[in-house]
Amino acid sequence: MENETQETQENQEPQVGQNTASQPEDLEAIKAHLEDEAQAKVALEQAAAEKDARIAALEAALSEVLTQSEAKGKELEAALAETARLKDAEAATVGKYREALVAAHPDIPQDLIQGDSVSQLFASVEKGRATVDAVRQSLEAEAAATRVPAGAPTRGAIPTEGMSPRDKIAYAIQKKGGM
Repeated sequence: MENETQETQENQEPQVGQNTASQPEDLEAIKAHLEDEAQAKVALEQAAAEKDARIAALEAALSEVLTQSEAKGKELEAALAETARLKDAEAATVGKYREALVAAHPDIPQDLIQGDSVSQLFASVEKGRATVDAVRQSLEAEAAATRVPAGAPTRGAIPTEGMSPRDKIAYAIQKKGGM
């Protein structure tokens, strides 16, 4: 049994503290491997430091972009509010201008003066004026075609030639205001 115990100990892995290096070549290989590991560690530490620096730079850039974005957002909100205010002011101005045009052109129906801008209102006044002029010309042409002279027709002397004596006497009585 002692032999078995001894063999079992030989088959087991070497324990810490025992010198298991049997050959100088193994030592050289282990030293080379340790050197490679040390170089790899230095390279990894350097790469990690570079990545940390890059991450810090990107975080700083992101922070700056977010700050600028917030500022631009505030500027955009202010610009939108100003745009809304200007649109309201323009709508009020256009309304007042429409009222002035309606008052200045009473011959043009109010429904014809429409638009969302001053230029549209001006164009609608021109179009309304053209419409009113066309209707006026049409009515004048119609009136001229059916014109009846005012008053009674002119009286002229009735020719007495060819009248019988009786007709001549009736005509003379009527002319003098008789029966």
